[in-house]
Amino acid sequence: MAELKITQKKSVIGGTQKQRATMRALGLRKIGQHVVRQDNSAVRGQIRVVDHLVDVQEVK
Repeated sequence: MAELKITQKKSVIGGTQKQRATMRALGLRKIGQHVVRQDNSAVRGQIRVVDHLVDVQEVK
């Protein structure tokens, strides 16, 4: 199964409470920080909420 490398590119300041909670759930707290998560529908849904704040790359 593929994995996704998710990198925070913008701040959550000015974002909604839902966006802040989603970023925290993904494990992102600082700009430039990245995490690797399994590619599944739950993570894809979280990315959809904060797609303007993160960069996503597929890792094999």
